[in-house]
Amino acid sequence: MSRDETPPRIEGTRTVYEGWARYLVAEVRMPDGSRIGREVEDHGPAVAVLPYDPERRVALLVRQFRTPPCFVDGTASVLEAPAGLREEDDPEACARREAFEEAGLRLSRLEPAGRVWSLPGLSTERMDLFLAPYRAVDRTGAGGGLAEEHESVEVVELALSDLAGMAERGEVADMKTLCLVQTLRLRHPELFAEASERRT
Repeated sequence: MSRDETPPRIEGTRTVYEGWARYLVAEVRMPDGSRIGREVEDHGPAVAVLPYDPERRVALLVRQFRTPPCFVDGTASVLEAPAGLREEDDPEACARREAFEEAGLRLSRLEPAGRVWSLPGLSTERMDLFLAPYRAVDRTGAGGGLAEEHESVEVVELALSDLAGMAERGEVADMKTLCLVQTLRLRHPELFAEASERRT
């Protein structure tokens, strides 16, 4: 689209399904005057946080069943950074809540890592991403998610060097988690140094 063209605009929507999320069909007027229909999945904003312990050089993640990956290829569970829909106005408060519910972790300082569209071709989800240092004593809860939401979350603590290796081998399948791992590597490369490198 050139600068002189009128940008596309949404002229109306109709709801085709409403449940945990809403599914809409939007009528879009294109710059050339044509009209097209586009589907929209709408469930609101979300957050994700990657907690890491700079002293022990580990990260805390969760593993859980996800229906869409299972539907696509039978994947039984996905390794992810703690994440969830934003129920609070403050993304940081939401990140702290999710970290405690899913991983039993009380977080204090958060490092903003961006606000991104998770799937801009389909979903309205805009996700606030955070890195968060923690210590072993900050694990004060059991984690595991909320029973009433049938989350059944497994808490997984991984060495940062192992997590980096997984990222390099293409074994971090969740996009938000991969983004956070690579951001942590860029911001704090010293945490991923091998023991022999740290001694020199």
